[in-house]
Amino acid sequence: MFDWNSILSLVATTAFNLVYFGLVLGTILVIVLENRNPVKTLAWILVLLFLPVVGLVFYFFFGRSQRHERLISKKGYNSLQKKPMLEYMSQTSSTLPLAYGRLISLFRNTNQSLPFDGNRVEVYTSGRTMLQSLLRELQRATRHIHLEFYIFEDDAVGRMVRDVLIDKAREGVEVRVLYDDVGCWHVPNRFFEEMREAGIEVRGFLKVRFPLFTSKVNYRNHRKVVVIDGRVGFIGGMNLAERYVNGFSWGIWRDTHLLLEGKAVHGLQTTFLLDWYFVDRTLITSARYFPKLGSCGSSLIQVVTSEPVGPWKEIMQGLVMAILGAKKYFYIQTPYFLPTDSMLVALQTAALAGVDVRLMLPLKADSRITHLASCSYLATVLGAGVKVYLYRKGFLHSKLMVSDDELSTVGSTNMDFRSFEHNFEVNAFIYSEETALQMREIFLQDQRDCLQLHLKTWSKRPWHRKALESLVRLLAPLL
Repeated sequence: MFDWNSILSLVATTAFNLVYFGLVLGTILVIVLENRNPVKTLAWILVLLFLPVVGLVFYFFFGRSQRHERLISKKGYNSLQKKPMLEYMSQTSSTLPLAYGRLISLFRNTNQSLPFDGNRVEVYTSGRTMLQSLLRELQRATRHIHLEFYIFEDDAVGRMVRDVLIDKAREGVEVRVLYDDVGCWHVPNRFFEEMREAGIEVRGFLKVRFPLFTSKVNYRNHRKVVVIDGRVGFIGGMNLAERYVNGFSWGIWRDTHLLLEGKAVHGLQTTFLLDWYFVDRTLITSARYFPKLGSCGSSLIQVVTSEPVGPWKEIMQGLVMAILGAKKYFYIQTPYFLPTDSMLVALQTAALAGVDVRLMLPLKADSRITHLASCSYLATVLGAGVKVYLYRKGFLHSKLMVSDDELSTVGSTNMDFRSFEHNFEVNAFIYSEETALQMREIFLQDQRDCLQLHLKTWSKRPWHRKALESLVRLLAPLL
């Protein structure tokens, strides 16, 4: 007599296995045909093969590439670029630095980023001073405020900024706020509703609702941009949260942020309006958002963006060129160090060629897994002659790079796969001796609070620590 229950169970199991393995093999085929970085491709294949069901779910949440998609129509992009282009064309006395002509051209060709002269740069290395300056400039607004952050917390700092925005909206100032939906997942809706009730336009970037938008979990807007009246802008690594001001119980939060005043603010404005179009489908191109500005300083600046859509990895490509073009030194501050192959080779090549390459990371990070993966790369760069420093005073979240007393860059971009491959990022590239010397001094001051690593001693760390780092490194492209 047949055991129909057993037979049905066997049939169901077989059918499930066939469907599942068909999905896995189909997914692997899609990954291979996308021609991604081989390391990343292999990492996802390993996840799919060795993490049954979970691996497939992970891929649909975090692994699907959207680089073939277009962020904005060509017509819309040209409309937004028209106003900055007119300002750029009016620069009669702009002299481009010969040493960085190719870098400037690269950003123009890949990112349509225009170099603007006559800018003033103010640098902040603490959350408290940045917050004070931001609140002061927000209170001075008379026409419009455009603000976007990855994190906008419902805490003392977030509420302080929110209350100022509400006051300005009630005064008749146009206020638009853009926050990242994943970065603010745990922020109660009421926090943003209070702003909407006051007349502020508030939008969440790439809202994630399972299962319709699962692929968007991994593509986040990591930018921090503020534009006030089209004349003053903020850019850097700081979000709106209490920890950026007060730090942790075990140390300070060390970060870098910039105030920009001058024509370079047009680049920040374009960045915000592109992001606004992306989430709201409203194309804002009015001339009142791009006021005519005179000279405010001596810095030449390009505002450069990158995103997981489109054919180029603009910021990563620019950094590779800048590193390989360095003659004397290239200093880097980054909270996470998970470099792409091209970035790793660039750092090694520069150091081996005699350039003074220095890399500063936090001794203690906010993510243990990411920190372990970062550590797995250090022996490789130490062996090439890169000097590595671990910041001991607290958590180093700064994304600062400076080279040859001429070039510096600050923005939202970390030196890791996530920033280069998945996130929407923005950096200000500054061609100015005055600013570069200031950034260099900031780096050297932080270096005094660091532990320098040496290859001989670093190689003697316990074998189980090395094994754990190597294991985590396999997932580096996914972190």
